[in-house]
Amino acid sequence: MQKLAITWFGHSTFLVRTPGGRRLLFDPWLSSNPSCPDDMKTPPPADAILVSHGHVDHIGDLVACARASGAPVIAAYELCDWLTRKGIVETQPMNKGGSLKLGGLRVSMTDARHSSGYVEDEGRMVYMGEAAGYVVELEDGMTIYYAGDTSLFSDMKLVGELYKPTIAFLPIGDRFTMDPRQAAMACALLGVAQVVPMHWGTFPLLTGTPAELKALVGPRGVQVLELRPGETTE
Repeated sequence: MQKLAITWFGHSTFLVRTPGGRRLLFDPWLSSNPSCPDDMKTPPPADAILVSHGHVDHIGDLVACARASGAPVIAAYELCDWLTRKGIVETQPMNKGGSLKLGGLRVSMTDARHSSGYVEDEGRMVYMGEAAGYVVELEDGMTIYYAGDTSLFSDMKLVGELYKPTIAFLPIGDRFTMDPRQAAMACALLGVAQVVPMHWGTFPLLTGTPAELKALVGPRGVQVLELRPGETTE
């Protein structure tokens, strides 16, 4: 088994290499992502692509990444239906509460409180189903929780009780998602040991910072894994 490795492409896009060597790509937004380094704007190799919702800053390069990698896309049923009309046939539609097995991994779709729609080139808004998060049980038994874009909600306590995640990927930018104060409370509800802040710093409107989160969760013994775009941590 390898060490778990997390690479941040900026905003909410991550490539997670599992202990068994599988590459999980979350919410691919690369080419127009101002936080993504120039040498990382092309689709990376992936074994599966997990999508939380249908906003452009989460699926801007989904079709390109799916075509380049041939990896199955795990997403809400409505989003997968849209993908098939784009010629992407390798999809694994899910809905909240459901789970699927992917090699030695178990992927469960959880709730998220957010909207989900995509504006097509002709200006038409396409409904992409409800926003969601994911819990992934890894080959070594560790569990990670990718919250997607969400507000704080009390059922995060149930996610903690059911799945017992060690690491949570939580948005902290405010305005469109949780801020650091809410993310700190989410850490408490989830009972995680480590948190990866995301959806911050991409635009001036996203004012929450990892420093604010550290000040709130550090005294509780929660480690903040602050990454720079392009950086990998194990």
